[in-house]
Formats: sequence, structure tokens, C-alpha cells
Amino acid sequence: MASMHLSHIRKWILDSPPIEFAIGHIRELLVGALKQGPVPQHVAFVMDGNRRFARSHGIETVEGHNLGFEALARILEVCYKSGVQVVTIYAFSIENFKRSKFEVDALMDIAKVKLSQLAQHGDLLDRYGASVRVLGRRGLLKPDVAAAVDQAVELTSRNGDRILNICFPYTSRDEITTAVRDTVIDYTKPLDPVRPTSSPPRNPFSESHIVSNIRARALNAKGQMETSDSENTSGSSSRDEDESLGQDRSSNTVYESTSSFSSSTTLHLAGLQDDSTPRDLLFAKPTDASSPFFISPETITPQTITDHMFTKGDPPLDLLIRTSGVERLSDFMLWQCHQNTEIVFLDVLWPEFDLWHFLPVLWRWQRRVAKAQWRGMEEDDDIARATDRLYSEGLDETPLRQGAKIKGL
Repeated sequence: MASMHLSHIRKWILDSPPIEFAIGHIRELLVGALKQGPVPQHVAFVMDGNRRFARSHGIETVEGHNLGFEALARILEVCYKSGVQVVTIYAFSIENFKRSKFEVDALMDIAKVKLSQLAQHGDLLDRYGASVRVLGRRGLLKPDVAAAVDQAVELTSRNGDRILNICFPYTSRDEITTAVRDTVIDYTKPLDPVRPTSSPPRNPFSESHIVSNIRARALNAKGQMETSDSENTSGSSSRDEDESLGQDRSSNTVYESTSSFSSSTTLHLAGLQDDSTPRDLLFAKPTDASSPFFISPETITPQTITDHMFTKGDPPLDLLIRTSGVERLSDFMLWQCHQNTEIVFLDVLWPEFDLWHFLPVLWRWQRRVAKAQWRGMEEDDDIARATDRLYSEGLDETPLRQGAKIKGL
């Protein structure tokens, strides 16, 4: 109870006109200084701690969620002012449906109201030119909530190029599963309409295709081992010609759907084929004009899956922040986290999260990025100096151009 009174006193002091004016001026100066350095283009938040904040302050859980929305509005303003392009928030997990019906219904009611407020003309998103995208299993929402979602998306669709991704209801495993399912659907569609045939179309992911592919690559590897060094040398020019032709065609590799499948119709594994791989293995040879063609499933890459994720088209995730002191991702943005994503766990409850907690995180991120850029510039300078020395001494600089490390120079 004492902490609640202290919180009220603190809020009363901060809301007084002189203090509010001074803090606003300081905030503008700090955000302006922040914009002078590199700014993360995609920031994600796990807004955790609303219920614990409510319990610790002796208020209703619903009120804790309302205060969490106020904290979100404060942070969104800082993000968009400082130049962040995409903000992704974890608003509601699919697992949250396991909570009590009273809390789930209350959260849905809050979502309807807050989405309407966010999308209003002249409100925060309109002022900063941000559009709403709701990511997740829309089919799990009640009709009135789904209608509020559609309205918010529609009202903000003509705003600027900034984005607010609201994951609601969402889990990363569900997103990845959906992306894989959509990829399979795309890759099992014939490229061109065809006449009906007596035999049914072959599944491009069938076991026979996989077995034939493995056998063909094994035969190819065996043939390469039996090839003499002299034959490899004499055939280098023709292989270069084949390689350039293969690169032009590899992006649109297709195979024929036939009942009999030989090694001549086996497709290459994108990016792993050797220079001496015969074109018979790289491209399908049609034997029946009426057979449908499919894109090769072996051309699927991580980027293919990324292009089927809910966040397709967004910049890479630079910074992921979770409040409340809990150090786990809770099935959020698992695919989007990459080798350069900085993950920060803060020991502060979400309703208390504000500029003064957020700024140190951004400054640390800026220092790390600036340090990495400086190291890259130093390496480039070392290579340039070493190349100049090699030129002056009449030596070959090819190893440097191939990325060799410089030692003792």
C-alpha cells in the first residue's frame, strides 16, 4: 500500500506544470542527441509485468493492463521520434487463452478500445505516420475484436512508412509453421495450366523424388572422383560456360511431374552444386508436353521462409527488449532473431518502463554498432596500406583481395 501512495505522489509531482515542462525539454534534447548516431530500424518489446505491477500496487489486473498501454504510448513516441521504422510488440500470446475467462475477456475489451484510440485521426500513429499491422491467428479472435482489428488496420493503412506490428494472438512457432505451410503450398502449385493427363500429378515433396535426387547426386559424386586431373583441366573452359548458363537459369529451376522419374530430371541443390555438375542434373528435361511443371523445392532457402513470415518486408530485428526481469523469449520472434540482434532483459515492470529505462539500452546499442563499424574501417585501412606496400615492392596482392588476414604488417 505504501508503494502505491509513493507512486501517486511521484506521479503528482511529475505532472505539475513546471516539472512537466522541464522534463519535456530534457526529453527532446536527449532524443535529438540520440538521432545523431546510428538508430535501430526494428525494435521489439515483450511487454511483461502488468499483472505483477497490479498485484504489487493493490489494483485490479485490468488497471495494470491499462497502465501498460500508457507505457506503450510513451515508448512508441520515443521510438518514432528517434527514427525507428518498425516497432513490434507482443500483445497477446496464443497461450494466454489458457488464462481465466474473465481476464481473457477483459484483455479483448481493452484491445478493442486501445486499437480504436491508436487509429484515431490526429493520435500518435497519425502524427508519426505509422500504420498498424496485426500479426497472428486472426481466426482465434471473437468477431467484434476482429472487426476492431480490421478497422485499425484500414484507418492507418494510408499513413507513412513506419509500422507498428501488434502480435495478437501470436506465437513464433505458429508463425514458423504457417510460413512453412504457405511455402509448401506455393511450391506444389503448377507453374502453368496444363491439359489433363492419365496419370495424377507427382507430389514435388514425394519420397521417390527425394530418393532419386540422392541417388543422382551420389552418381555425380562418383563420376567426379573417377575423372582424371587432365580431363578436369581440358574441360575447364566448357565448365565455365556451363556455370554461367546455369546461374542464369537456377533462379527459375522447375521439374516435370511424371510417373517415371530418372536422374535426368533430378534438380540441383541451390548453392551447393560443383562446377562440373552436368546440366542434366540442374534442369528438368520435359518428356511430355502435357505434364505440369513445379518450382524445385531444393531452391528453398532461409530467405524463402522469411518471405512467408508475418514480418515479411520488415528490416532485420536490431533490438529485442523484455521487461519484468524474466530472461526468456516466450515463443516470440524466434525466426527474426539473428546473429546481430541484441536481446536485453530489464528488471523493471512494463507499466514503469519509460524513457529513462529505454535510453541507456539505445546508447549501449549505439556504442556496440559504432565499435563494430570502427573495427571494420580499421581492417579496411590495414588492407589498403598492405596493398600499397605490396605494389611498391612489386609483389602480388591477390591474397589480400581474396580476404586473407594481414599479419605483421
